[in-house]
Amino acid sequence: MSKAMRILMLCAVFLCSVSMASAASLPGSAFRVGDQGTDVAEIQTKLAGLGYDVAADGDFGPATTEAVKAFQSSNGLSVDGLVGPSTYTALLGRTMPSVHHGTNYISRSVLSESMNYIGVPYVFGGTTPSGFDCSGYVRYVFANAGIYLPRTADAQYEAGRYISDSELAPGDLVFFSTYEYGPSHVGIYLGDGDFINASSSRGVAIDSLYSSYWGSCYIGARRVM
Repeated sequence: MSKAMRILMLCAVFLCSVSMASAASLPGSAFRVGDQGTDVAEIQTKLAGLGYDVAADGDFGPATTEAVKAFQSSNGLSVDGLVGPSTYTALLGRTMPSVHHGTNYISRSVLSESMNYIGVPYVFGGTTPSGFDCSGYVRYVFANAGIYLPRTADAQYEAGRYISDSELAPGDLVFFSTYEYGPSHVGIYLGDGDFINASSSRGVAIDSLYSSYWGSCYIGARRVM
């Protein structure tokens, strides 16, 4: 990618971020991955009370999504991992309150979108839900949230800004040196050491930065939002 194109891309990312930040408290229709607060903690408390494996920490992460899906499946609801009006009422027995998304709504949108493709097979050069490679998957997810990234992992490593491990937050890009030296693999950080990626062995799946394999080839992270 040329320097001019990189500058244009980074400007687009910045404008998208500013635009969404100015839309704080934008009402939504469901609680989802990335949402935080007392409403989420109440949902988690109810799920835990029903025997689902989730902690009431007020942070809607992958474990909460899986618990919600299990609850939905057991109660004849649409299984999407989102706590919309029907799921909320079935779970808590009352009408769902308004959902308000704060300034990190883009990040939550990215995380929610990323979860929609778990199980999609790995295809070298793949850029669609019929099959993804790692950077094609990341690019597709971010594009659906209005952020347009370069096509390859090494080019994506040039986007945004470098962040230290202590700064990692959901929605950041995490990079690995795998089949060749340098940033040859990329995923999306979910929190608690987990990231989602399109790997050649498992397709789109959630993995841990702390696993022996991924920990050994992790090279850093970038923030593009």
